[in-house]
Amino acid sequence: MAVSVAMYANSYGSIKARLDALELDLDVIPFRLDGKFEIGGTKVDPADVDLDYFWLSPELSLEGGLQTAFDVALKCRSIKVLQTFNAGLDAPAYKQISAKGVRICNSSAQALAISEYVIAQVLALFQPLAEQRELQARKKWQRTPFREISGTHWLIIGFGPIGRAIALRAKAFAAGIAVIRRSPETGPTVDRAGTMADLPRFLPSADVIVLACPLNESTRRLAGKAFFDAIKPRAVLVNIARGGLIDDPAMIKALDDGRLAAAVLDVFHTEPLPADDPLWAHPNIRLTSHTSFSGNGVRRRWEQLFLDNLPRFVKGEKLLNEVNPKDIV
Repeated sequence: MAVSVAMYANSYGSIKARLDALELDLDVIPFRLDGKFEIGGTKVDPADVDLDYFWLSPELSLEGGLQTAFDVALKCRSIKVLQTFNAGLDAPAYKQISAKGVRICNSSAQALAISEYVIAQVLALFQPLAEQRELQARKKWQRTPFREISGTHWLIIGFGPIGRAIALRAKAFAAGIAVIRRSPETGPTVDRAGTMADLPRFLPSADVIVLACPLNESTRRLAGKAFFDAIKPRAVLVNIARGGLIDDPAMIKALDDGRLAAAVLDVFHTEPLPADDPLWAHPNIRLTSHTSFSGNGVRRRWEQLFLDNLPRFVKGEKLLNEVNPKDIV
């Protein structure tokens, strides 16, 4: 019996050849932004459809159709597995979909790109690039000392695929790596590990702190007054997870007091960030528009994860990146 697979119609065209090459017995059921499935040339309401597999492809976000896709998924009579391009599952729809008994797989495709973004941003803070360009323009011969990543201590809060990718690359620069994760396990790229309960003991020794953990009720405004009171003076903070992890006024005070040297922010409480938000103009904040995942290889990895997981589902094998329903909050 054919496996029913739902996906955004605009994604099907770009992936069809690679999907066909899998030689699986599939019944592909596309939907468009009117919220209807197309079955046998007829538009069908999702409430009348049972699905084996539902793929939330990246085009849905790029074309403003993600909420429509959530609505379609929630209306379906049944879905066995939903695979998304998102790494974080803090959108309320994921919990609602999971509550219907749907297995959910998230994405690790962004990890490589985000890890390169983090390394680039830290290097840009440590290296006097603007000064070097200015000296070149003036044709002035002058040495420009810089800080090395080697020998610095990094604290990565959250150790999923993104945290692991960041640790691997920072370790290649000979940085010391500490992580906060569910279980305090070390490894080839981790020198020291603890749980959230250990965070106050880990903060005072970190030169670079990277927020890479999910946003939930236990981590919301994790980086607040107590957090910044505990950090090593002149530490650097990087947030590539969710804006809600930071108490912005507390962070701005830490920057203004000189306790926090700089903050690299790619995610915010409100996106797009309002034009009157003080984060835009702060001299010690490097701000980007939720773009850390925008590497040129991410789209293909998103698609490949789907193409790797679908045969696993058909064969009854363990799925990649399946999320424990207890972790969807």
